[in-house]
Amino acid sequence: MSSDDHVPAMLAIFGPTASGKSAVAEAVAARLDGELVSADAMQVYRDLPILTNQSAARLVGIWPLDHEASVGEYAKLAHAAIDEIFAAARTPIIVGGTGLYLRAALAEIELPPAPEPGARERWQKTYDELGPERAHELLTDLDPVAAARVHANDRRRVVRALELNEAGHSLVRVDSRLWSGAMRHPTLVFGLELERSLLDHRIERRTKAMFELGVGKEVQTALENPLSLTARRVMGLREVAELAPEQAIEAIVLRTRRYAAYQRKWMRRIPGLIRVNANRSPEEVADEIVEVARTGKRLPAPGAV
Repeated sequence: MSSDDHVPAMLAIFGPTASGKSAVAEAVAARLDGELVSADAMQVYRDLPILTNQSAARLVGIWPLDHEASVGEYAKLAHAAIDEIFAAARTPIIVGGTGLYLRAALAEIELPPAPEPGARERWQKTYDELGPERAHELLTDLDPVAAARVHANDRRRVVRALELNEAGHSLVRVDSRLWSGAMRHPTLVFGLELERSLLDHRIERRTKAMFELGVGKEVQTALENPLSLTARRVMGLREVAELAPEQAIEAIVLRTRRYAAYQRKWMRRIPGLIRVNANRSPEEVADEIVEVARTGKRLPAPGAV
């Protein structure tokens, strides 16, 4: 970049799965002499490139499948990668769809403590024995504010709220500080938007393409070795392993659409997010992002006079 370019120190590109984040980020990087850093909780694992739709970015495929992933460990690696890119006089571009990983890459965040050994399993057993309603009632007695934010059927978050309460913390305080405080470097965060029907179509098309590329064999090979609990949560792993291809495609599409809805909710939580229409070629979207980054002005919509 020349000295005339007034680009913020760092850019971030977020959006729901299948919105085209990777292609857009690559196009932006080419225009700004940038380098990509992934903020995706599934792409950190190697040996599942098809299933996790891995991109050419730092922090992709960094851990074996038996590694227990954590936001804290990821944050240290992301900060180091960003600092190395700055040291090389290039522009870091953070790209991904995992909201917590994105925030961890952009800022210093205070993370809640990890559960004591056996605590999570004990609370999971309590949830299963009591059932969703009674487990949620227990949480209401212990931390009513957190209980008001968590649905009884959300087993993972009810269990997490219970174990945090036991450790003297609250899920609400953890959530409320995720997007508070300053970022490590001046950053513009862009959010890619697509109409739901178009996004649904892209999700279905990409899921079918995974099977054409051989995701079944990829998963079968991966399961021949030990997998950590976090690796086992990779979206689509169980469906590919246990269902016939047609059934697996249907199940993965449904689950991915639900995840995309969750990601869109994350977008609403990001302060200062600049929304960009992603129903264009990656090059056109990248041109708008670069124009906004350099001038603060939006490009006219296609066809506008």
